[in-house]
Amino acid sequence: MRAACDAFAQAVLIESGELGTTCARVGCMPSKLLLAAANGLHDARALAPRGIEGTHALEADRACVLDYVRRERDYFVNGVLKDVDALPDGALLRGQARFELPNELRVGEDMRVTAKRIVIAVGAAPVVPEELRVFGDAFITSDELFELRSLPKRIAVFGAGPIALELGQALARLDIDVFMFGKGGDVAALSDTPVRDTLADEFYFDPDAKFDEMSLRDGKPYLRFTAPGGRHHRETFDLVLAATGRAPNLKALALEKAGIELNEKGVPLFDENAMQCGQSHVFIAGDCDGTCPWLHDAADEGKLAGDNAGRFPDVQAVKRKVPFSLVFCEPQVVNVVASYDSLDKQMTVDWRGIVRIAGTRVYDAAESRPASRVCRCKNRQAARCARMRSSDGTSRAFTRVGFATGIDAGRMSETTLLSSRG
Repeated sequence: MRAACDAFAQAVLIESGELGTTCARVGCMPSKLLLAAANGLHDARALAPRGIEGTHALEADRACVLDYVRRERDYFVNGVLKDVDALPDGALLRGQARFELPNELRVGEDMRVTAKRIVIAVGAAPVVPEELRVFGDAFITSDELFELRSLPKRIAVFGAGPIALELGQALARLDIDVFMFGKGGDVAALSDTPVRDTLADEFYFDPDAKFDEMSLRDGKPYLRFTAPGGRHHRETFDLVLAATGRAPNLKALALEKAGIELNEKGVPLFDENAMQCGQSHVFIAGDCDGTCPWLHDAADEGKLAGDNAGRFPDVQAVKRKVPFSLVFCEPQVVNVVASYDSLDKQMTVDWRGIVRIAGTRVYDAAESRPASRVCRCKNRQAARCARMRSSDGTSRAFTRVGFATGIDAGRMSETTLLSSRG
């Protein structure tokens, strides 16, 4: 909205739901607040080896923790609401928008808006697997977690993506018995198995779970399954949490009337360097475009889409930033540039193991012994040219580096995970 106005366009904002952005209300901000509280308790309990006694008796008041999360979350949301309140009179329209014609929108039942250029930035909503609906009222999504008055004693988390891992670890560190179930083996968008397998060791975790029974027994979720090691489980939970991803909020827009081309999932085809849908007057930004569901990407896309919508038809493509995503579990996970699966396997040497750098010590995981040296260039393309020289004198280049850097609660550590793929 600001970008469109800055480009000398007269703009209106149409919103049918709560104002305040997905990130601030139900996404990265409240999840990091929950992590901050959980990590504070976890870190305090780890002080005994340093001679600090008594911390083992610390415990979480879970209702107070959730009050803290909501209070701080609302502070962030209010910052967004102040920006909305500062819009000119008539710039905010309330109601569900849908296309009637390529340049005409119906808002609610009684209002029509004609526009020379349109930006779609409707965000995304939680995906709810149909099989989880069997749990009825004992089932919630990640959007609803922060509205609970207190937290359960046992919870089953479905999903193994970034939000699932962050919430699962936070809940476990608040002394909740957590079982996490993934599907297909994907974990935190990592396709490199040795790196992936270092995650989620503080609770039961099966990245490719198969169930013999999913039901309600005496009003509580009941799961019967076999663990990866062959052990049979029959577990009862207080609550089931679905953190199984988000899908674009596009169905209500009637995009078939927008005069733009859609993919097989109903998402507009667009140029990522201009955020323009084909050669049309329609632009798209944020979670609803189905590409990078990260705050920094959404912010960049919003500005780019607004700039180009404001100057349309003089659309300008830009070179986008290097792909970057961060998961605040422990160890933390960063994906920089390409994923391992997207690399050209003909040009990739498979060197098994993980090199873990902590301070100045480097370990050759394949040889289980210290490596002698690591060289990393200091430019933004470091992920493409890291090279390690092991103690046997051989040199191995890394085309991808997965960084795990602690940057939370006012502290900074430097622990780097190098995926050992030459």
